Amino acid sequence: MPDVSAIILGASGSVGEALLEEAVRSARFSRIVVISRRATDIAKRSGTAVVERVVPDMWPEQLRAAVVEALEPFDHPVLGFSVLGIGAGTAALSIDEHRAVDVELNAAFAAGLKDSGKVRHLAFMSAIGADPEASTRGSGAAGMPRYARVKGESEQAVIHQGPEVVSIFRPSVIVGSRHTPKALAVSLSLLSPLLPMKLRPIAAADIARAMLAISVSAPGLGTVYTFAEMKAVLPRNGAG
Repeated sequence: MPDVSAIILGASGSVGEALLEEAVRSARFSRIVVISRRATDIAKRSGTAVVERVVPDMWPEQLRAAVVEALEPFDHPVLGFSVLGIGAGTAALSIDEHRAVDVELNAAFAAGLKDSGKVRHLAFMSAIGADPEASTRGSGAAGMPRYARVKGESEQAVIHQGPEVVSIFRPSVIVGSRHTPKALAVSLSLLSPLLPMKLRPIAAADIARAMLAISVSAPGLGTVYTFAEMKAVLPRNGAG
């Protein structure tokens, strides 16, 4: 197997934790770089292949430069993954505060990947309903138009500023997320067969496995993956 590494933004979230766990367990990567705002024990918990790069001043320019610097030593291809996003409390934020994370930081990460010259593909997690033309008025809560607007803008930003190929993953309700109330996850899981396919809840681990499966297949074009497409690419044994 050719030497390949990975770089992950957002590994402290529910999907990010699942993604890192699956990436380590797959044993496909010689190195996995995790970009963090604060030092954690993530490398110690995850194994010798994991390297944590701390960017305490997580502003776009600093993040972009840190990504390039972190990837400079690599003499082989690197796969990019971003699952960064504000998971809860978006209703209490202004649209600019929401954009500062979901749009600006993801755009900076994507630009850093492109600048490095080491990354051809970025797997990026967005959300169902993402629409850059949605209204900016009203609540910024998940599922509302303003939330969809920010998610749509984040997709456009990483596509325009990032590497050659960007795969977009749009889950609906995420089962296993610390931001999804357990009662809601259980209820929607029971009702799942009655829901439109793209609105069906999906486990954080399944999103992670789908992102890995698509990335290692070296897609030639960027594609949008919702529930059906993510489920379709999952390994039959459930492994990453």
